Amino acid sequence: MRALFFLAVVATAGPALAAGDAEHGKAVFSQCVACHSIDPDQTSLGPHLKGVVGRKAGGVDGYVYSPPMRRSEVIWTKETLDAFLQDPQAVVPGTKMPFSSTLSAQDRADLIAYLSAP
Repeated sequence: MRALFFLAVVATAGPALAAGDAEHGKAVFSQCVACHSIDPDQTSLGPHLKGVVGRKAGGVDGYVYSPPMRRSEVIWTKETLDAFLQDPQAVVPGTKMPFSSTLSAQDRADLIAYLSAP
């Protein structure tokens, strides 16, 4: 069931992601800073997110990921990030990410645009 949800979310995520506003995404990211940073030298409750798009899930050296995240075959694309933000457990069952996002589709697209920026 989770796999079907994940596939359905990824299949429908594309159009919303095309219109992401990185500048607004920076403001949205302020909701993530309790656990994440974009500074690769800063890791706290969650791994840093600098360069997350295109990276293999569980790929930040030195961060202690959950076993399911380490075993995951997920590559963080705009679509997989969108699905993960909606329901982390559907994408990587057993992940340490404690909750699903309450962000709107547009806020997720904007956040992902910010995280995708060089």
